[in-house]
Amino acid sequence: MKSFSSRRAQAIVVAFAAGSLVLTGCSENKGSDTGANSKKDQKQASVQSKAVTYADAAGSTGPAKDVAGAQSGGTITVYQEAGLSHLDPGQTYVSDAGQVANLLFRRLTQFQEDDKGNISVAGDLATDAGKSSDGGKTWTFTLKDGIKDAKGNAITSADVRHTVERLYAKFIFDGPTYLQTWLSGADYRKALPDGGFGKKHLPKSVLDTPDDKTVVFHFDQPRPDLPQTLAMAGYAIVPTKDDTKEKYDKAPVATGPYKIQSYKNGKSLVLVKNTNWDPKTDSVRHQYVDGWNFQFGVTESTQTKRLIADQGDDKNAIQLTGGVESTQIQDVIKNPSVSKRTVKGYQPYVMQLSFNLDRVKDLKVRQAITYALNSKSLIAGEGGVYGGDVAPNYFAPTLPGYEAKYDPYGRLATPQGNIAKAKELLKGVPAAEKKVVFAYGNSENGQKRKVAIEDALTKVGFNVVSKEVDAASYYEQIGKLDNPYDMYITGWGQDWPSPGTVVTPVYDGTQVADGAPNYSHVKDPKVDALIKKALGQQPTEAAKTWKEAQHYLLEKVVPAAPLWYTKQFQLSGSNVGGARYGSVSSLIDINQLFLKKS
Repeated sequence: MKSFSSRRAQAIVVAFAAGSLVLTGCSENKGSDTGANSKKDQKQASVQSKAVTYADAAGSTGPAKDVAGAQSGGTITVYQEAGLSHLDPGQTYVSDAGQVANLLFRRLTQFQEDDKGNISVAGDLATDAGKSSDGGKTWTFTLKDGIKDAKGNAITSADVRHTVERLYAKFIFDGPTYLQTWLSGADYRKALPDGGFGKKHLPKSVLDTPDDKTVVFHFDQPRPDLPQTLAMAGYAIVPTKDDTKEKYDKAPVATGPYKIQSYKNGKSLVLVKNTNWDPKTDSVRHQYVDGWNFQFGVTESTQTKRLIADQGDDKNAIQLTGGVESTQIQDVIKNPSVSKRTVKGYQPYVMQLSFNLDRVKDLKVRQAITYALNSKSLIAGEGGVYGGDVAPNYFAPTLPGYEAKYDPYGRLATPQGNIAKAKELLKGVPAAEKKVVFAYGNSENGQKRKVAIEDALTKVGFNVVSKEVDAASYYEQIGKLDNPYDMYITGWGQDWPSPGTVVTPVYDGTQVADGAPNYSHVKDPKVDALIKKALGQQPTEAAKTWKEAQHYLLEKVVPAAPLWYTKQFQLSGSNVGGARYGSVSSLIDINQLFLKKS
C-alpha cells in the first residue's frame, strides 16, 4: 500500500492503503527522545501483524453496530493539503483517496474493526467473505439482495465482471494489480487489451458469472488472501452502465453511503447522502452526518492552528491524512482540552529514499547515500517521537517477520548519518556520478524533506539538484519508468499482514511498469526467484524466504535507503464524535464519525 506521503497506499495493517509528503528540518517544538516510547509503540504495533479472520454471513449482515453516543445530522469539514490524484476506484492505491473511497464505494468484501482493534474481513456487496474450494484455487461470492448504485440501478455480477475486466485497460495504471496478475499473469493486459469494453471477455475458466448473483474466480494456485485483496479500495465496484473510462476519474458513481455533489479538482469535494444506500446491507459503514466538505490546499500548519483554536466550523473538522504539524505538537500535548481530541497509532509504512536504478547504477553511490542520510533530522520534522522511529530495514514493526535489530547500515547507532563511512565509499567515484537529481513534493512536508536530504548529502560531497513535483500527482510522476529523477522519497505499507505484500509489489522484476510501485525498477533474477519460491510456500517456510529476500535486497542490491517508520498523530474538532485510530486505514477511522451537535 502506498502512503500519500509514502504511498500510504491503502495498506492494510493490515493497513491501507497514502498522507503527507514528509518533513525534514529540526524544530525546538517537537517530540522528545524516542527511546522507551518507541519500544512501547513497536510492541503495540506488533498487534497489527495478527492474521485477519474471515466473517460468515451473520458477521456480514448489516446494519453496522452503532457507535456509542452517535447522533445524526450536520456536515463534517475535512482538511487536506494536496488534492486527490484519483477518484476512480481502479486507480486508488493511496491513503487519501482510500479514505474518501470508504464513504463512496463498496467492494465484494470489506474490513471490519471492533473497538479492541481486532480485524476481520466481511462480505460487503457479497453475503460473506467468500467460499473457497479446489484447495483454495476457486473462490465463489454471492451478492446480497437489494444492492443499488447511487442512480438506483441494481448491482449484479455483470458489474463485478466489468469492474475486474476494466483493470486490464491501459488507462488504469495507478491501482493495485494483485487480482489481475493472479488471474492472468504478469502480462495480464495482453489477455484483455480493451479491458472488456469490446466483445471479448475473460473466459469462464478464469472469471465466471453464471447468474446475476454469483461471481466465481479461478486461479492456477491457491489464493488464501483473496478476501483481503478484494477489500482494497482499488477493487471497489464500477457500475457498467456509467463507466466513462478515463473521464470516470472525475465523476464516479457511488455505491456507498455518500455520493458526490460537486468536485473541483485540487480545491474542494462535497459529498451528500446516497439515498439508494441501504444500511441493512452494510455491516461496516454508517450515514450519521448529512455530508462531508473536503477542503484541499490547506497546509498542515494551518490545519493544526485551526483545530487547536476550535472555533466555528473547525469544531466540526478533521484532518484526512495529514497530522499535527511538527512545530505545534507541544502546543497540543500540553493542553489537556486539545490533547484529548487526538488520535494516534503506528502506521505500516516504511519511508525510504528510492533510487532509480536506470540512472543510479553505481552500487557504491547508493551505499554511500544510504550511510549519509540523516533519519534523525527527517523524523524531527515529522514530530519526533510522535512522527516516527528510525527504520534500519525495509520491514515495518506491523509486519510479520519484522527484525528490530537487523541494521546493516548502522542506522540505529548513527541515525544522524555516518559521514565518514559515506566519504570512504565515495573515494574514486567520478564527480559526474556525485550529481544526483532529487524529486520532492511541493507541500510543506516535501519542502522540509528537501532541506534534510540536501543537507545530508552535501556534507559528503554530493551535488544535489532538487526538482519540485506537484504533490497531488507525486506518485504518478515518479511512477513513470522514463522519469528524469535519480531518487525520490517513497513509502510503502503492507496491503495485509504478509511480507509478500511488500516485497512482491515493490521489488518484483515482472512488475516494472508505468504506475507500478517498483519505483526503483529492480530487475534481479535472485529476487524474482525468491519471490516465486515464497509465494508457493506455507507461511512458516515463506517467512524464511521473505527474510532472505530482504537481506539480499538491502545488502547486495540497495534499491532504496530505509529512513523511518511512520506514526500518525491527528487532531479533530471538539464537536466530532466517534474519533478513533483505525488500524485498517492507519488514520482516523472515517467510518465511525458523527457530530455531537448538528
